[in-house]
Amino acid sequence: MSRPARPLVGAGAAEALTGARVRVRVPATSANLGPGFDSLAVALDLHDEVEAELVEAGAGVSVEVSGQGAGEVPADASHLVAETLLDALAGLGVRGVGLRLRCANRVPHGRGLGSSAAAIVAGLLAARALAGPAGQGQTDADLLVAAGRREGHPDNAAACLLGSATVAWTEGTDARAVRLVVHPQLVAVAFVAEQRLATTAARAVLPDTVSHAEAAANSARTALLVHALAHRPDLLLAATEDRLHQAYRRAAMPASLDLVHRLREQSVPAVLSGAGPSVLALVTRTDGARVAGLAGAGWRPMVLEVERVGAIRLD
Repeated sequence: MSRPARPLVGAGAAEALTGARVRVRVPATSANLGPGFDSLAVALDLHDEVEAELVEAGAGVSVEVSGQGAGEVPADASHLVAETLLDALAGLGVRGVGLRLRCANRVPHGRGLGSSAAAIVAGLLAARALAGPAGQGQTDADLLVAAGRREGHPDNAAACLLGSATVAWTEGTDARAVRLVVHPQLVAVAFVAEQRLATTAARAVLPDTVSHAEAAANSARTALLVHALAHRPDLLLAATEDRLHQAYRRAAMPASLDLVHRLREQSVPAVLSGAGPSVLALVTRTDGARVAGLAGAGWRPMVLEVERVGAIRLD
């Protein structure tokens, strides 16, 4: 994707941006949805809110976090939102500013619900707003490319940015995505795991190759899932069948795969949420509470609407 050259913002102009403030809201996401490995994702009605303010350079970077991750994540420029925001500002030519960040986090960390994508998208969205004229030409497509490069795969970032459900892919090194209109009766039941698991650990157990038969089966299910999400929720059990990644992850998260199996035996379209260890079920609204009651010990069930809008600026 070609981008127009942006003029550098000199010291005087950077000082003029001091005091600029923005609030953004970004949703949780669940990726893969069974067979759609690194390509399909859905946005969920559970949000982080970030307030960012540019301050004089001498003030440095301060980060205040409440909710998820409070007291655990960095409170300086290495915080993922701050790091992304400052890098994005530099890419837009804005340098020589400090940053004050306040994060109200509701998306669980390390549970397969897109917390890192939410942080990255929040930083990019805030930077676009804070950069003033330098950010006005930046499109959502530009943000998706930047998010995909930072996270390494575009699925969660696409759903976080665009809302609803998305199909994401890459062309060269650039991320692309299209938004799907999800069936109005569809909701998600997230079974949030007590324990965290790093995405790198979940990916490490995947094989380098799979059989042609397994790949063909997943291709068919992924195509069916796109249709089921939009038009035929009754097909979701078949459409969410996966042969590409979930079974290989059992060694890293046996309780998660046991829950997926138990739910699917009861005709509930259940999958690992992203790289796990949380589990996601896609059901109609009338079944949400019933399915949430099937969790058992060790899980925190949440019935969540599909977030239809995606990441937004609040002021």
